[in-house]
Amino acid sequence: MEHFAGLDVAIDETAVCVVDATGEVVMRASVATDPEAIAQILSPFAASLRRVGHEACSLSPWLQPGLKALGLPAVCLETRHVRAALTAQRNKTDATDALGLAHLMRTGWFKAAHVKSDACYRVRQVLTQRRALKRKFLDLENTIRHSLKSFGVRLNKVGRGGFEAAVREASAEDPLTAELMGAMLEARATLWRQYLKLHAMVLRIVGADEFCRRLMEIPGVGPVTALTFVTAIDDPARFRRSRDVGAYFGLTSRRWQSGTSIDIQGRISKAGDADVRRSLYEAASAMLTRFKGRTALKAWGQKLAKRCHKKAVVAVARKLAVIMHAMWRDGTAYADAPLSAVAARAAS
Repeated sequence: MEHFAGLDVAIDETAVCVVDATGEVVMRASVATDPEAIAQILSPFAASLRRVGHEACSLSPWLQPGLKALGLPAVCLETRHVRAALTAQRNKTDATDALGLAHLMRTGWFKAAHVKSDACYRVRQVLTQRRALKRKFLDLENTIRHSLKSFGVRLNKVGRGGFEAAVREASAEDPLTAELMGAMLEARATLWRQYLKLHAMVLRIVGADEFCRRLMEIPGVGPVTALTFVTAIDDPARFRRSRDVGAYFGLTSRRWQSGTSIDIQGRISKAGDADVRRSLYEAASAMLTRFKGRTALKAWGQKLAKRCHKKAVVAVARKLAVIMHAMWRDGTAYADAPLSAVAARAAS
């Protein structure tokens, strides 16, 4: 008889549940979160085990390849599908979650999540830590600005280059404030130096990648956007159509339909990687507002912007995602025709 296993993964321990083809529970256990420990406890079912499911989490990049290497038919599950399925359970515990995952494996009602390559995750770490340092730097800067407002000091028109000198000048007459601001400014300077190191690392990675350089030929797309998109996709072949990429990153509208009287098309779903969605939005905004040239895509976006600028930026961002994936899949370069060429083709 076939068997199916569910793993509820936690940092230290993993709840394991095995069911047979009829749904009967044949084993419950809890083991250390380690591929070898999990494989050992599932070894009695090695010949009949058909699927082993675990929900996507921060440990998935390490756990999934480890389970596969030990010969287990492991499947990493998409979190939204799992959450929707397990909400039917009255009680939520590690054991019941493992049981629910085992039943998902048995019924086949699940969607597998793509586990990216090890090299891809390493590059994503550079982007993640760069973003974290930038946020901490801005938090410190805003804290300094807010603290000085108590003394009537407003630094609204001070740029980043003159920020430190302005703060030291404003706090020079108060020894306590001067010492406090000095410590904050040193921490700010240290964060900025380390942020620049990681940013330089991003530029080196992008400079060595031929496809990232091709993506940067698109107006508005910079090195961070290009690398963020590439590391989020990892393998372009996993999308059957390029237009599916827009939905994957949450740039398509939600829809709620029931019967003949209710059919609501709402805002974008915001599913998927928020960093990619943010980067694409910034690239689209730069194309519409900063790029001085005129292309068919920009003209299309500007036409939409007459009704709503933000919706136009989202629409262009979705188009960019489709174009960038098609460039990767086909090995082509960006070639958006100028408006003069479009008009000439239309006239002919």
